[in-house]
Amino acid sequence: MAQFLPSSMQFPIEEQIKTLGDDELLDFWEETQYLERFLEEESSGPAASSPGYERLIVQELQLRSCQRCACKA
Repeated sequence: MAQFLPSSMQFPIEEQIKTLGDDELLDFWEETQYLERFLEEESSGPAASSPGYERLIVQELQLRSCQRCACKA
């Protein structure tokens, strides 16, 4: 399972995401979605804006996909 290192400000989330394997990255995305839904239910309304985890994860997956295609060419 992926682990977020909140105490390490010298290692931002963008860099942590890059170190995860594909399966770990998808697990992390799933966990952030679950947490966001949970927070919305607990607060009886929309949760506070997340720090863009979904955007970062999607960008990393797109980059990896492009790199795989470039390697095959």
